[in-house]
Amino acid sequence: MSTRSIVTAILLIGLGIIFGVVLVSSYKGVDLTFAGGPVQLGSDNPSPRTSAALQSQNESNAAIARELIPTVVYIEVTTTKKSSEQPQSNPFFHFFGPEFRFDMPRQLPERGAGSGVILTPDGHILTNNHVVQGADAGGIEVTLWDNRKFKNAKVLGNDPLTDLAIVKIDAKDLPVPRLGNSDELEVGYVVYAFGNPLGLMSTMTQGIVSALGRGQLNIIRESSGYGIENFIQTDAAVNPGNSGGALVNTKGEVVGINTAIATTNQRFQGYSFAIPINIAKKVASDLVAHGKVRRGYIGVRIQSVDATVAKAVGLDTPKGAFVVSVNPGSGGEEAGVQSGDVILSVDGRDVNSSNELQGIIGNKAPGETVVLKVFRNKKTLEIRVKLKPRDDEEEALVAAGDARRGEEMKKETGAQTAKVESIGLTVKNLDDKLKKEYNVDSGVIVESVEPGSEAAARGIVPRDVILSVGDRQIANAGQFAEFIKTMKTGDAVLLRAKGTDKRTKYVAVEIPKR
Repeated sequence: MSTRSIVTAILLIGLGIIFGVVLVSSYKGVDLTFAGGPVQLGSDNPSPRTSAALQSQNESNAAIARELIPTVVYIEVTTTKKSSEQPQSNPFFHFFGPEFRFDMPRQLPERGAGSGVILTPDGHILTNNHVVQGADAGGIEVTLWDNRKFKNAKVLGNDPLTDLAIVKIDAKDLPVPRLGNSDELEVGYVVYAFGNPLGLMSTMTQGIVSALGRGQLNIIRESSGYGIENFIQTDAAVNPGNSGGALVNTKGEVVGINTAIATTNQRFQGYSFAIPINIAKKVASDLVAHGKVRRGYIGVRIQSVDATVAKAVGLDTPKGAFVVSVNPGSGGEEAGVQSGDVILSVDGRDVNSSNELQGIIGNKAPGETVVLKVFRNKKTLEIRVKLKPRDDEEEALVAAGDARRGEEMKKETGAQTAKVESIGLTVKNLDDKLKKEYNVDSGVIVESVEPGSEAAARGIVPRDVILSVGDRQIANAGQFAEFIKTMKTGDAVLLRAKGTDKRTKYVAVEIPKR
């Protein structure tokens, strides 16, 4: 090869190298240097303008997290359980921590976990009763957010009626949160859930208040059937281990204690339930000061008013709490509250459901006087009730007044059974054995209920004993059928009955089109 060819080749190679360098370095974001020099990664373009509102929300969320995370603890519990023990009565609404298994007979120690909220700098911690219930001696261990552990924590007191408990550890100078006013919450408000789900310490999730005053879930119940359920419903994600943790508003105030979830698999499926802090504050104060809750009672057994009940008693709209029975010797009885009354308000605060009434009265102490607005015989009246402490025994059942008992009890038709097609049930006369079993003097027993009928829809079941229709006492099956037959399509009436549990109940039925 000639010298000229060699020089030409070298020039072409050099031009190629220069062209390649220029081409590569023209790409944005790449600072091409030779081996050993710095390498720039990513774009060097300026960031676009971000929303001031979003940036402010980030800063607000972070500030709430910094303040609340140190005040929520992890609680681990060792419990020896028998397989026959069940944690709750409603399989659809689950407590979510600790999770014990009940699938085989054994009596071995098991471990579960939950959360708690520090209430005082010296170590009083609020949690759910179901988290610590049945804990072995020395079986409660509390871990703080900074990983300090306190073994042998003590349960100072518990309240099964609200599913709350106070645990005490020996500590000082602990951080405590600010407690808000749960009555100020509205549907749509943003809330945050703090706890330790699935063993993941110091977890924060966000959601909104999706409902208020949620009751009739039947997850908090004692043997007599009483329990205070007036939950805040939220869609903030919670799971096993969140139980006893804090529900917090956008001010960074605790407004609830996370307690249960609606689920079919014991994991979060969209909705959770928290005990309002206004209920929890009263319970916690009593437990810390006295070791038990000092709670006043009207002394009534109640149920919510739906459209059919409202129609039967003459209310324009479904509202209030219907009085099923009054406890003898209670403040309610002494003040003149009667079975069949509808309590519309307490001290001027409207009552829209039975659980709302329980929540309001549950915050009152024995000896306090409340003013009830009551609907009776299509008129309203005010009754002043001095609340009394509740007896440990189950509330006695008081039969409703019967204005027509005298003559109607003497009516006999001779019929032993009667089929009442309009509401879809068949009833039978009571014999002496059944009267003794149900502790009644008269009435009829439900022999069968037609599926899809009005009676079935309203919850009447076989072996219910129907005692009265409206204010008319029932002597026999024929008389019951006659009373229903006199009602027109669209009429509604209250049936007073006793179930197989021997508790009195009221069932409103509406006569459908024939």
